[in-house]
Amino acid sequence: MKKIFILIVILSSFYAANAQVFITKGKIEYEVKVNNHKSFGDGMWGEMAKDKFPKFSLTYYDLIFNENKSVYKFNREDEATKLNFGRGEKDQNVWYNDYSSETFVQQKYVFDGLYLLTDSLTKIKWKLVPNETREIAGFTCRKAVAKLFDSVYVFAFYTDEIVSPGGPMSLHGLPGMILGITIPRMYTSWIATKVQVVGIDDKVIIPPTKGKKKKATELKQTLITVTKDWGTWGQQAIWNIFM
Repeated sequence: MKKIFILIVILSSFYAANAQVFITKGKIEYEVKVNNHKSFGDGMWGEMAKDKFPKFSLTYYDLIFNENKSVYKFNREDEATKLNFGRGEKDQNVWYNDYSSETFVQQKYVFDGLYLLTDSLTKIKWKLVPNETREIAGFTCRKAVAKLFDSVYVFAFYTDEIVSPGGPMSLHGLPGMILGITIPRMYTSWIATKVQVVGIDDKVIIPPTKGKKKKATELKQTLITVTKDWGTWGQQAIWNIFM
C-alpha cells in the first residue's frame, strides 16, 4: 500500500511538472518611461527645461509575436506627460524581427525622412544573473545583462514561459521573452504592463514597407560621421535610432 501511495505521488508530480503551459504567441504592451530631467543634461538649457517640463514621460508600445517573428510599434503617449518637441515621428517607427533567419526590417524616421532599414540582427552577448528574479505582468522573470554600442549597459528581465526569444525594439537572444529593460545611460525603462494570449492574429506580423531603402549598417556609419561633433546628444541620437 505504501509503495502504491509513493507511486501516485511520483506520477502526480510528473504530470504537474509537464502541465506547465508555454506561450507561443501573444501581444504585449510595454510602458516606456524616460527621465526627461536626466536626459536634458546639466547645462544651462537643461536646468531651465527642468522647470518647464515633467520629470518623466510615458509612452506605450505593442509587441505582437509568435515563436519565430515579432512586430513592435507605437501605440500611444500619455497626454499628461508628453513633450511637445523632439517627437521624432515615433508613430511611424516599426520594428520587424525574424528570429529564425536572424534578420530585421525597420521603418524609421531619421532626421530628414522615413527609411526602410534591413540587416542582420545584432548578436547580443547576454550574461545570465543567477538567483535574481522579478515579477512583471504576472510572470516570474530572470535577470540578464549585456552591453551594446561598446559601452551601453542593458539590464533585462525575461520569462521562459513565453518561448519567443524577443523583446522590445530589436532586443533579443535570451531563452524567453524580455518583459523588462532598463538602460541607465538612456535614462529609460521598458516594462510590460499586460500580456494578451487569447484572440491573437499573428498574420499581422509582417515587415513594414514604407521609406527609403537602406542597409542599417550603412546609415549608421553615415550618422556617426554626421553627429561626431554633437557630443552626448549625438551619442543619444545613434542609440535611439539603432536600438
